[in-house]
Amino acid sequence: MAQHKVSLPAKLINGGVAGLVGVTCVFPIDLAKTRLQNQQGARVYSGMLDCLTQTVKREGYFGMYRGAAVNLTLVTPEKAIKLAANDVFRQHLSRDGHLPLWGEVLAGCGAGTCQVVVTTPMEMLKIQLQDAGRLAVQRSMAVPAPAPSLAAGPPPPGQPTPPPRPSATRITLELLRTRGLTGLYRGAGATLLRDVPFSMIYFPLFANLNALGRGERGCQGNAQERAPFLQSFVAGCAAGSVAAVAVTPLDVIKTRLQTLRKGVGEDSYRGIVDCTRRILSREGPSAFLKGAACRALVIAPLFGIAQGIYFLGVGEWVLGLLG
Repeated sequence: MAQHKVSLPAKLINGGVAGLVGVTCVFPIDLAKTRLQNQQGARVYSGMLDCLTQTVKREGYFGMYRGAAVNLTLVTPEKAIKLAANDVFRQHLSRDGHLPLWGEVLAGCGAGTCQVVVTTPMEMLKIQLQDAGRLAVQRSMAVPAPAPSLAAGPPPPGQPTPPPRPSATRITLELLRTRGLTGLYRGAGATLLRDVPFSMIYFPLFANLNALGRGERGCQGNAQERAPFLQSFVAGCAAGSVAAVAVTPLDVIKTRLQTLRKGVGEDSYRGIVDCTRRILSREGPSAFLKGAACRALVIAPLFGIAQGIYFLGVGEWVLGLLG
């Protein structure tokens, strides 16, 4: 984002508002990404548009927002931790008020590492809720529908009944009961492997794109301050898209590891290495790019919306009303 002097409380407000607006706008695409990445063997969806179309037909409009409540609840503390940690790392890495490009990368990586405390359980719960619709469709494809009957009654004893619709509270309590607190942090290592490389790609790429066409290339900080909004917006979208696609293989691994309920004939994995090996041997290298387009379409608007929130000074405006 464009580097202008903003107080920490304003940054927290800006980050929280940007997260809330961004999640609301792009969550359906994120849901499609999760369902496409979890497909193994039988194809329920042929692509993003097919996934969204089937979701609306079978689950209604709000079916596209399954799991959104978890994100909307936890996105503000997630952004707060990330921004506060980023400020601390930037302060310690700065020399004479100047932060070199490698310092930007390290500060972003440190902030991304700290936010895993909230990101991992948030993603863990969100994925279970998002994938529930895909599993329901797969079960309906595997089990033929019974012939219609005029006499309503309970299903025959041999016919399996569908599991109850999951909720974030039910999943949380079940994980805490059966696996303890560590159950909510399943896939934390994979989350780190995704988020740290993302920051290493995004921050330097954004800094260079944001400085294009202006002088004083050796002084990144001043160049960033003078960046016009449109250039910063486009730079954020472009850098976010490139970084998102680059780490998609790691996102596929993370999604597979964090998915608790598997469909018919789908693999369970013992860890990152086992997951990587099985995907490669059974589905081929192309499986690591499942949902890449969806992920780019999610990340680019998120960074663009965040840039807009910072540019408009929403946090400063809110603090002005309160004080």
